Amino acid sequence: MVSEMDPKKFTHILVGVDDSPDAQLAFRYAMNRAKSDDAELTITSILESDDMNVYQALSKDFVHGKRDELTKHLEEYRNLALRFGIKKVNTAVSEGDPGETIVKEIIPALKPDLLVIGSLAKSGIRKRFGSQAAYMAKYAPISVMVVR
Repeated sequence: MVSEMDPKKFTHILVGVDDSPDAQLAFRYAMNRAKSDDAELTITSILESDDMNVYQALSKDFVHGKRDELTKHLEEYRNLALRFGIKKVNTAVSEGDPGETIVKEIIPALKPDLLVIGSLAKSGIRKRFGSQAAYMAKYAPISVMVVR
């Protein structure tokens, strides 16, 4: 029987990654937590249309190419997690605003019970409009761990 003093054990951890140093820390934390809780791990990344110019955003080939690159990159993360000893590892790629997409699409679709994210946005303009991490921590319907 679990007493009220025991920390919560998670069954499905979602981690958001990009190439920022704090996202790498978040990924490492999520791997450690998934291994210690024997939880499923889903690694997600969002293709941001803000990172593309208007011609690139209109080009299906460009967007498809970027999405393929991102999918391959997530596969590298997945392989690392499997080698680390996590038994069930998935990936999820989507497009849009990272915070909104994770909160409104990824979480409802995958039903994780913990979201792990880094504290800093990777692009300059995002910092001016407030942190993606703050948005997700405020609006996510599940526990959120912000790593810095």
